[in-house]
Amino acid sequence: MIHSEEGTRNDLIEHRFRIAKEDLETAYLLLEAEQYRGANNRAYYSIYHTIDAVLSIEGIAFKRHKDTLAYFNKQYIATDIFPRDMGRKIVKAEEIRHASDYDTFYVASKEITLQQVETAEQLLHLAKEYYGKKN
Repeated sequence: MIHSEEGTRNDLIEHRFRIAKEDLETAYLLLEAEQYRGANNRAYYSIYHTIDAVLSIEGIAFKRHKDTLAYFNKQYIATDIFPRDMGRKIVKAEEIRHASDYDTFYVASKEITLQQVETAEQLLHLAKEYYGKKN
């Protein structure tokens, strides 16, 4: 049996925002449980899925994270659609997530993790505002 679902671009955008929100909620749960490495991972993926939702507004998608982030920085950060400091925070979140996931000796701190989770929350809020204006 072949299962096929069709939806609108708005359905896709809303779906990606839901995933971003779920990742953010999971990051908060992990932060509360003092599981900082996992919280950093989920905060980054919340950021990534938020960016993916924003790019979906244009109908743009990339296979690789680095291409998605580069396009977002070029089209949305450099043009001041989103604040420039958010671009720096996204880069830091990617670095922290990578260290948390792959660096055996990386020790994730509560303070750094809280910053990552707050960045994810801030970006999600800004992106939903942007989507509301576009929709």
